[in-house]
Amino acid sequence: QEAGIDARLCDVGAAIQEVMESYEVEINGKVFQVKSVRNLNGHSIGPYQIHAGKSVPIVKGGEQTKMEEGEFYAIETFGSTGKGFVREDLECSHYMKNFDVGHVPLRVAKAKQLLGTINNNFGTLAFCRRYLDRIGETKYLMALKNLCDVGIVQPYPPLCDVRGSYVSQFEHTILLRPTCKEVISRGDDY
Repeated sequence: QEAGIDARLCDVGAAIQEVMESYEVEINGKVFQVKSVRNLNGHSIGPYQIHAGKSVPIVKGGEQTKMEEGEFYAIETFGSTGKGFVREDLECSHYMKNFDVGHVPLRVAKAKQLLGTINNNFGTLAFCRRYLDRIGETKYLMALKNLCDVGIVQPYPPLCDVRGSYVSQFEHTILLRPTCKEVISRGDDY
């Protein structure tokens, strides 16, 4: 409700936190307070660029930057029964080609070949190792590590709060039109 043309991103974040933290959840007979995950956020979206530059916080504070007409946003909310702060942990399976990377010379032939496969099948959109398996790639882990090491591909490992806690994510994509805010991810199941 708070998002829209000329809305300040910090005000959207404050509203998200207020609503999320007004809830509790009961799991296996135990009641937990829901906390907004303070080190995650939503973001603006550009053509073939999932993270386009503006961040939408889910806690109070943050940028005074305003939303503008014609922009797309992923309004993402992350709730936790833990401390409300996540860290990278466990084995990584999700990746995305860096949108801003220029030409980077590669010495490893398998890395060059894998980059071609990524460009042809995913471009700058996110992918997981399971997708590489489905399109017939094999023995690519070292090549993928090389692409990550040189900054061509960004790894997105799992994000975890404290052990035993639960974290959830909910997201909508919106378009800020001149006369309205359109929720373009709203399906029949909403």
